[in-house]
Amino acid sequence: MSVLQEFKEFAIKGNAVDMSVGIVIGAAFGKIVSSLVADVVMPPIGVLVGGVDFTNLAITIKEASGDAPAVMLKYGSFLQAVVDFTIIAFAIFLVIKLINQLKKKQVEAPAPAPEPTKEELLLTEIRDLLKERKP
Repeated sequence: MSVLQEFKEFAIKGNAVDMSVGIVIGAAFGKIVSSLVADVVMPPIGVLVGGVDFTNLAITIKEASGDAPAVMLKYGSFLQAVVDFTIIAFAIFLVIKLINQLKKKQVEAPAPAPEPTKEELLLTEIRDLLKERKP
């Protein structure tokens, strides 16, 4: 089997298609959450802590000299990324929790009793006949 044919079989399988859709939706969701954090959540927090823009928070380790840019520790961007991650993780937690509840409801539903086999029916008849014979 050629590598191209193996790849074609892999790509057409439902798992690969589902995974690729999930990755695309996840990337789009990440952009939405990043915008939510940067444009909606962080500005009010910045106002509450004294008008600070978190993306500009940084510590200069080495000043710029000549053509070399300054070396900076941008902890504000890191804080924003932590908030992004927290929101995304919480959203994923809620989705997984919902999926688990739906699965649990499916498991709790009792399965219908299987029909007795021919042997079981025959044994039941024999048992009933034996009960009738007893005085």
